[in-house]
Amino acid sequence: MEYSHSDAELIQQPIGYWSWAAYNAVVTRTRAALAGIGTTQPQWWVLAQVARADVVKTRDEVSRLLRNYLDTGPEAMESEIDRTIAQGWITEHSEGRLDITAEGRAFYDKAAALQDELWAERHADISDAEYLTTLKVLQRFIHNTGGSAWHH
Repeated sequence: MEYSHSDAELIQQPIGYWSWAAYNAVVTRTRAALAGIGTTQPQWWVLAQVARADVVKTRDEVSRLLRNYLDTGPEAMESEIDRTIAQGWITEHSEGRLDITAEGRAFYDKAAALQDELWAERHADISDAEYLTTLKVLQRFIHNTGGSAWHH
C-alpha cells in the first residue's frame, strides 16, 4: 500500500483525524458485512455475549456491559436485545436470564465465521507486535487526554 504522507509528514498528522478515519473505516465495513447476513453490530454483540457466556447472563448484565460500546446508549441497547429476541436467536426467562436458541447458535456460528474473516482482512500485513504497539499508543492517547475506555 502507499501511505498518504512521508514519514516526516506523518509525524505531524493529527491523531484525532486518523483515529476517526480508522474507526469509521472499520465500523462501516463491519456493519455492512453484518447487514449482509441480516444483523446489526449491536445484535452481534448481544448474541456473542449470550453464546460465549460460561455463566448464563441476565438481560441487565448484557445491557450494562454493552450500552457504552461505540456510544450505543442504554435505550438503543435494550432495543437491540429485544430485536435479538424477536429474531428467535435468544430467549429471555422470567428472571431475566438470556439463553441462546438452536437457531441462535447456528446464526452465531455463521456470524462468528464472518467476524473471523473480517479480523483477517483488517490485520493483513500487520504483525502482532505492530498491533500491540498500536493499541498501547491509542490507550496512551486516551490516558494523556483524560479520557477513559475499557473493552472486556
